[in-house]
Amino acid sequence: MEEPLIPVVPMSHTAHIRSHRKPRPRSSSALAMRAGVAGGVLGTLAVAGAAGTANAAEPVTQTIELPTLTADMTAQVAESAEVTQQAAADYQLRAERDAAAQKAAKQAKSDLADAKKKAEAKEKAEAARKEAAERATRSAGRTTLTTASTAASSDAVAPASGSVGTVISFLKAQVGDAYVMGASGPDAWDCSSLVQAAFKQVGVDLPRVSQDQSVAGTPVSLSNIQVGDILYWGGAGSAYHVGVYIGGGQYLDAANPSKGVVIQDLSGYPASGAVRVL
Repeated sequence: MEEPLIPVVPMSHTAHIRSHRKPRPRSSSALAMRAGVAGGVLGTLAVAGAAGTANAAEPVTQTIELPTLTADMTAQVAESAEVTQQAAADYQLRAERDAAAQKAAKQAKSDLADAKKKAEAKEKAEAARKEAAERATRSAGRTTLTTASTAASSDAVAPASGSVGTVISFLKAQVGDAYVMGASGPDAWDCSSLVQAAFKQVGVDLPRVSQDQSVAGTPVSLSNIQVGDILYWGGAGSAYHVGVYIGGGQYLDAANPSKGVVIQDLSGYPASGAVRVL
């Protein structure tokens, strides 16, 4: 015969288990002491928490003390101010000097321009004076040549004879020849070689160049020139061109490369002087 099963009911771990110990009676004084201790602890915690909260809410500040100015620092400040003032004065002085230099340069430039204008005006006036003098000289020369041409009209009517006629004939025979600097014939001449060759026909040995030919004979005024006289242009002894007077206010010369040997009027190119060798 089987024994009946007894059901087992599981117990919760939180289920109250009765103690087999008997509860001890607590006195009123012990309870009061415990309550006082607990109150003191809680009060202390409350005060500490309030203090912490207050400290967290207030910002932390730091007081910085300003340095005290001493006698040395005062002297340094004064010296620095003096240096700054001196630098400003130097800068102003340099600025004034620069401004003065610029003004002086501008004035010098203006003075130079004025002087240049005055010099140019003076040069123009001198050139005008010289041109007027040259015109007056040419006009006087034309007047003299006109008088000489009138006085020598008989020369144009009657051809020259003797030595002078030989010279003139030789010269006219060369009309149309070329002008070449340094040439001495027979088909090309320069001014002085033609004159030299012409007078050599009558036994007169003249120098080769015009400068020497202008002083080879007896000086003659242009108002008294005759057929066969040597005419020169430039100064006596420094002449740059020569020819021979053939009468009627005309002369024959080896003129230049473009003209060659030609007969020309004195009125168109007045001579500077004349010499006579025959």
